[in-house]
Amino acid sequence: MALADTGYWLALANRDDRWHERAKAVTQGLDETLVVTWPVLTETCHLLLSRLGVDAQLAFMAGASGNIRVLEFNTQRLLEMHRLMERYRDLPMDLADASLVLAAEDIGSGRILSTDLRDFHAYRWKNRHPFENLMT
Repeated sequence: MALADTGYWLALANRDDRWHERAKAVTQGLDETLVVTWPVLTETCHLLLSRLGVDAQLAFMAGASGNIRVLEFNTQRLLEMHRLMERYRDLPMDLADASLVLAAEDIGSGRILSTDLRDFHAYRWKNRHPFENLMT
């Protein structure tokens, strides 16, 4: 399994994105389930709609519905996300990124598809494990 961040989905959908060709190439080489969280799905849909329009948002939802695993979080995990956002406030960390750090802990892997090189280079899952960004 590999985590998928919003930037990856945006790059995949937008031919003008500087990461588009890399996202396509990485996607073609993947033979595993992509893991996302509800904050990532929400952020992705919002940005696709505002930047590329309703058709891009609908295409994402149609394509993603069969190819991803969505991790669910309970109320306790919201407190953990808040703690992470506090810890990384200088970057700052947003809710989607905090949810992916917890998702890495849940699946036991920091393999991620992200265009956010700075932040996912700095973040640690389980406080010590670095992420392995498959986009680099």
